Amino acid sequence: MSQNPERADGSVRAESDGKTEVAAQQESKRPSHVSHRTAVHSHEGRLGTLALGALGVVYGDIGTSPLYAVKECFHGPHALALTRGNVFGILSLVFWALIVVISIKYLLFVMRADNRGEGGILALMALVPHDLRENAGRWLLVGLGLFGAALLYGDGMITPAISVLSAVEGLNVATKVFTPYVVPITLGILVGVFLVQRRGTAGIGAVFGPVMILWFSVLFLLGLRWIVRDPAVLEAINPIWAVRFFLENKVTGFLALGSVFLVVTGGEALYADMGHFGRKPIQIAWFAMVLPALLTNYFGQGALLLTQGHEATDNPFFHLAPSWALYPLVALATLATVIASQAVISGAFSLTRQAVQLGYCPRLQIVHTSEDEIGQIYVPAVNWGLMICTLGLVVGFRSASNLAAAYGIAVTSTMVITTLLAEVVARRVWGWSPWLLTPIALFFVVIDLAFFGANVVKLPHGGWVPLLIGAVIYLLMSTWKRGRQILSERLARQTLPFEDFVSSLHPETPPRVPGTAVFMSRDPKGTPTALLHNLKHNKVLHDQVILLTMATEEIPEVPKKERVKVESLGKGCYRVTARYGFLQGPSVPDVIENARAHGLDLNIMKTTFFLGRETLFASKKPGMALWRERLFAAMSRNALRPTDFYRLPPNRVIELGMQVEL
Repeated sequence: MSQNPERADGSVRAESDGKTEVAAQQESKRPSHVSHRTAVHSHEGRLGTLALGALGVVYGDIGTSPLYAVKECFHGPHALALTRGNVFGILSLVFWALIVVISIKYLLFVMRADNRGEGGILALMALVPHDLRENAGRWLLVGLGLFGAALLYGDGMITPAISVLSAVEGLNVATKVFTPYVVPITLGILVGVFLVQRRGTAGIGAVFGPVMILWFSVLFLLGLRWIVRDPAVLEAINPIWAVRFFLENKVTGFLALGSVFLVVTGGEALYADMGHFGRKPIQIAWFAMVLPALLTNYFGQGALLLTQGHEATDNPFFHLAPSWALYPLVALATLATVIASQAVISGAFSLTRQAVQLGYCPRLQIVHTSEDEIGQIYVPAVNWGLMICTLGLVVGFRSASNLAAAYGIAVTSTMVITTLLAEVVARRVWGWSPWLLTPIALFFVVIDLAFFGANVVKLPHGGWVPLLIGAVIYLLMSTWKRGRQILSERLARQTLPFEDFVSSLHPETPPRVPGTAVFMSRDPKGTPTALLHNLKHNKVLHDQVILLTMATEEIPEVPKKERVKVESLGKGCYRVTARYGFLQGPSVPDVIENARAHGLDLNIMKTTFFLGRETLFASKKPGMALWRERLFAAMSRNALRPTDFYRLPPNRVIELGMQVEL
């Protein structure tokens, strides 16, 4: 067994050997529903149910963009002139952004890059071949993927804030009485959203789909109501209007892309949530309902602006509705934005779990809120961190327009990174011809960079906020990863090969005592420090000694029958390697059950578990800067205890400490 890179205390990230990598490449060419959890999703009879679920989870973010996207083009200090050419130009850009970025790039290209059914930027990064990641381009690819993942946390803070705030601001269209209360009402709703997270979404998730069907139906009807008054707006489908818009407005037209981009900000969610529903249900929901509803509503807002003029620019979405429907529409919009917020928050939980398992984040408490669905989790630390930052954004920016100035730059950065990583996977894993791939990738990159460039001007107006958040999270994740590697190297120099330790044992020495001792080890070949310390201080060895390594594969799930490998090394000593996917929670009781099936005589309540606990000290040795070593040591001290993370029985655990200089 090859040496595996360090992940977290007592575990490693398993590198794929040749056979595993070939299998991964073959899996990436199959339909996305190939994992144990998503296999059931492939049945044709469930496509409708899954498509309904996708409406409630996947499309919440992009589905609430009509609340503010068109408004930001024609309202505020940098508003475009309300001319027929500008309206048609914006509608043309909106139409082709949804077609090219969402329909073609994400749904038809990027979503092919599934990691055994799972999507998201970390899953995509794990698909990049190991030989490529181990050469000079390794740090660039891994760094890009990690920074893209870090930026998604910034998106997870801004999306709930701008969505709910936009919905509540609809009250201002009906009456100005509520104006002083918009921010307090928004804060109250958001606090409620974060408070219910610990209960899980299994119960309320059942209503997400039907509510979003109602939402998209209302979007369609509201837009259609105004399109029939000015059907000429449909001419904007012609891309010539977009070209004319740029020619007439020049720099101003290019900068308007920053507002147009708001219509596609939920694109990453489509990919990240692929594992929950599968590729086909997400595609069906998009083309059958979401895309027609969004386009109809956007074109309806265009017709409204041409009909009513400047009096509708303050909030064109709510002006679509007749006066009697305003309050019900505000209520429905608020509910839709709550659902969108819920989806983004759940996505942050899933991203965190992947980061922990892949070794980019310290151990955190992860609560499974459903016995049936592996994706239903709750991460308290992430939940409260997101809540504090989201509420702070609402209080600091105080309006959806101000938040829109900060929104977009983080998402555009992530989209550029996703395109680049997908291109690498298409070339190195799928084997696409460079003659075919290069023009496709170049086309997508140019579009992504255009949106990115238009959003860069938002930096002084709040765009720095999500970038700062992303930079801080990237620093923490990269420090943890590098720190674990340095710690592993330091310990490896002092580690005795386990085979040498076993061969040194004699029948009489050291004395053997009844029972089983399990020593958690990050290195499957080395002798755990805790074992040596126990032998040094207690001068005895148990009759049965097990070296247990918890390894994380770069695939979503490892089937139960393939999860545990048992090797007998003689003299009552065994090596047990447990392999988990990055969507699975490591569980020692589960390993014990599997090991018994392999012939090991184990009873968890008659077994003693020995853990090594390192006290870390920063030093001037080569590795990281002194301040980063201190940061890593602080993160290590505050990580979740291995006993809780690996679900060990607390009364069966002995921890033996040691001091390590980084």
